[in-house]
Amino acid sequence: MRNWKNPLLMISGIGISNLGNWLYLIALNLVILDLTGSAAAVAGLYIIRPIAVLLTNTWSGSVIDRVNKRKLMVLVDVIRGAFVFMIPFLSSLWAIYLIMFFINLAAAFFGPSSSVYITKLVPSENRKRFNSIMSMTNSGAFLLGPALAGVLIMNFGTDLCIIINAISFFVCAFIIYLLPNVDEKVEKVRGVIKWETIKNDWKIVIDFTRSAKYFITVYLLFQAATLIGFALDPQEVTFIKKNLELTDQDYGLIVSITGIGALVGASLAAIVAKKVSLRVFIGAGMLLTAIGYLGFYSSFNFITATVAFVFLGFFMTFANTGYTTFFQKNVPVEMMGRFGSVAEMVQGIIQIGLTLIIGFFAELISLQLVCILFSVLSVLLALCLLFTIFLPSKDIYYEDKI
Repeated sequence: MRNWKNPLLMISGIGISNLGNWLYLIALNLVILDLTGSAAAVAGLYIIRPIAVLLTNTWSGSVIDRVNKRKLMVLVDVIRGAFVFMIPFLSSLWAIYLIMFFINLAAAFFGPSSSVYITKLVPSENRKRFNSIMSMTNSGAFLLGPALAGVLIMNFGTDLCIIINAISFFVCAFIIYLLPNVDEKVEKVRGVIKWETIKNDWKIVIDFTRSAKYFITVYLLFQAATLIGFALDPQEVTFIKKNLELTDQDYGLIVSITGIGALVGASLAAIVAKKVSLRVFIGAGMLLTAIGYLGFYSSFNFITATVAFVFLGFFMTFANTGYTTFFQKNVPVEMMGRFGSVAEMVQGIIQIGLTLIIGFFAELISLQLVCILFSVLSVLLALCLLFTIFLPSKDIYYEDKI
C-alpha cells in the first residue's frame, strides 16, 4: 500500500479540482444566462476552450517536455485559481470571456503535463488500476458535482460555487506540491524555446508517427470512434426533447442515472484491473461504448434511452482506462508532452468539423437518422479496432513492460 501513497495523493488532488469544476461550470452557465439572457452567450463559453487549445497546443508540448512537470502543474493550478476567483467580481460578458480564455490557455498545459507526470510516478504494472481509480473519481465528480451545485446555488447563489472552484485549484496545487519530483534531469537540459525548436519538435512527433505504425493505427481507430461519439453528444438534448418528446427533468434524470452507471463501471474496472487484459479494456470497451451510442439514438422512450445511456457510460470507463494505459505504455515519456499536445489540437479540429457536419445533415435530413448512421460508423470503426488489437503478433504492445 506504501507504493500507492503518492498515486492516491495525485488522484485526490485532481478529483477535488474536477469536483470544483462541475460546481463552477453549472454556476457559470447561470451567471452568463442571468447577465445576458442569451443562450448564444452561454454557448460562447464552449467555443473558448477549442480556440485556446488551437493557439497553444502547437508549442505547449515543447514547453512541457522541457520543464519540471510538478512545478508546471502547481503554477497552472495557482493561475487558474486566481483567475476563477476574479469571476464573481466581473459584470461584463466580454471580461468573463477574456478571463475564461486565460483559464483555458493555462489548462492547455495541465492535461499533457499530468499525463507525463503520472507515467513517471506510477509503475507500469499499476497504471491500469490507477487509471481505473482516476476514472472512478472523475465519474464521482460528474455525479456529485451537479447535485451539490444545485443545493449550493439554491441556498447561497452562484458566487459561492465559483469561489469553491477557485479554492479547489489551490488545494490541488498544494497536494501536487507535496508529491515527489520526477524530473530531476529536466532542470539541467532546459533551454530557450525558439521557433526552430518548435519546428524540430514537430519533426520529432512526425517521425514518431511514421515509426510507430501499429500504435498510430490503434490510436487513430480509437480516436475516430471516440470523436464521432463526442460529435454526437451535442445532439442528445435535441434528440431527447424533440424526438422522444421528454422534459428537461427527464433529461436531467437520464444524465444522473448515467453518472451512476459510469461510477459503477469505473469501480468494477478498478477491481478487475489485474485480472482483465488491456486488450479487452480497449477493444471490448470501445465496441460496447459505440453500441451504446447506437442504442441511444435508436431508442423510442425514456426507458430505452436511459438503459442505452447507462450501458454507454458503464463501458466508456473501460475504454478510456484501457486507452490511457496503452498510451502511457507506447509513447516515449520524453516526448509525451509534445505528442499529447499535437494530438489534442488535431482532435479538437476534427471534433469541431464532425460536430458541424452532423448538425448540418441533422437539419437537412433527420436528426435520428443522421445520428444512427454516424453511430453505425463508430461501431464499424470499433470492430476494426477490436480486430487490430487482438492480432496475435502484437502482444508486446499490451504487456506490463515493453
